[in-house]
Amino acid sequence: MPVRVGMVSLGCPKNLVDAEHMLYNLREEGYEIVADAALSDVVIVNTCGFIEAAKQEAIETILEFCALKSEGRIRAVIVTGCLSERYRDEIRKEIPEVDAALGIGANEHLGEVIRRVLEGEGVNLYGDKYSLIIDAKRIISTQTYAYIKIAEGCDNCCTYCAIPSIRGRYRSRRLESVVAEAQWLAKVGYKEIILVAQDTTRYGEDIYGRGMLPELLRRLCRIDGIKWIRTLYCYPERITDELISVISEEPRCVKYLDIPIQHCSDKVLKRMNRRSTKKELTDLILKLRQRIPGIILRTTLIAGFPGETEEQFEELCQFVKDMRFDRLGCFAYSMEEGTAAARLPEQLDEETKQRRADIIMQEQLLLLDGMTDKDIGRTIEVVAEGYDRYAGCYYGRSSSEAPDIDGKIFFSSESPVAVGEYITVKITEAIDYDLFGEAVQGGNRDESSE
Repeated sequence: MPVRVGMVSLGCPKNLVDAEHMLYNLREEGYEIVADAALSDVVIVNTCGFIEAAKQEAIETILEFCALKSEGRIRAVIVTGCLSERYRDEIRKEIPEVDAALGIGANEHLGEVIRRVLEGEGVNLYGDKYSLIIDAKRIISTQTYAYIKIAEGCDNCCTYCAIPSIRGRYRSRRLESVVAEAQWLAKVGYKEIILVAQDTTRYGEDIYGRGMLPELLRRLCRIDGIKWIRTLYCYPERITDELISVISEEPRCVKYLDIPIQHCSDKVLKRMNRRSTKKELTDLILKLRQRIPGIILRTTLIAGFPGETEEQFEELCQFVKDMRFDRLGCFAYSMEEGTAAARLPEQLDEETKQRRADIIMQEQLLLLDGMTDKDIGRTIEVVAEGYDRYAGCYYGRSSSEAPDIDGKIFFSSESPVAVGEYITVKITEAIDYDLFGEAVQGGNRDESSE
């Protein structure tokens, strides 16, 4: 019987793409891929190591499967991903139950490592992080959408971020490679593609000498079968007029942008090594809303950065109220060893950082109560993603929601609805981040591309 392998992938969509590459290679080498990792012979925990909360989640997950191993229910536990890359020597020292730890440059050797582990050998294997293959074949693990990683690494060097040290310098894929992958995804039935990178707006600068995201989007919009194209992780200073025009003009580009601004205070932004000012951020947001009517803007913020004063925090709260972001996440600053911010004076205590993050999220929720009222009575095109047995209704997303990040749309339907089906839903209620409604019988039930 083939060895059964299960994987739990934690963290961001970029890490999920790496996991899908690894699963494809393992299947090609004759391993049996199982959906429930607890029922496998070998469990791979593909970790995130970006901030403290992600590290804790990874460690808890690793320990959970190590406990199953001690009970004899699984044979081996292998750790891959950012945490393994970042803490090369610590993982198997601190958690000796782990059988192998791989850096991101060793992903292609995972099948060989499994064989060695099952023969009783403990393995630490780390290759050159720049050897990580971005455009390898993969098993898509999502149903109604697929991610495409258009670049790896980061050159922005924000003072709070460990990604450049973990993933290396920014390196783009060739444009033709991305287009070919999107064509394949459309051919096998994916109608929504989501472009990801640590900074999607830098795409192409290292290869072509200029930002190529607008050109890439235009080429992707010509692919038959694709309905929605979404772009995440857009750095504000690289959102050009050309990019805005493409998103505005191309029907298949969803009117949604994810722009992680992190803060609005000029002094805090400078300490973060961010390149925008408050005025530039304000002007960009106003321009986006003028040029792309109805655009959904999502951002992420960091509260409690070293040296953040009460006045600077109040400035951030007011900015959130003034800008009225459609989607917003706020995180307490996480002091990460090896980063420039960890060496800054005036580190705030954990209670203060978390309190400030909670206040921002409370402010956003209050704003959202008024903003979502406008959706009641509207009809919205929704892609169905499943059926909630407990709620007794279907759920899905519109083009205004990114998967696993934003809220959901729950709806009833008199007739059965298939996963991946695009239908029209009339919104009847809004609660916090979610909308509720009913399928419009006889409305759009699109199962084909535009």
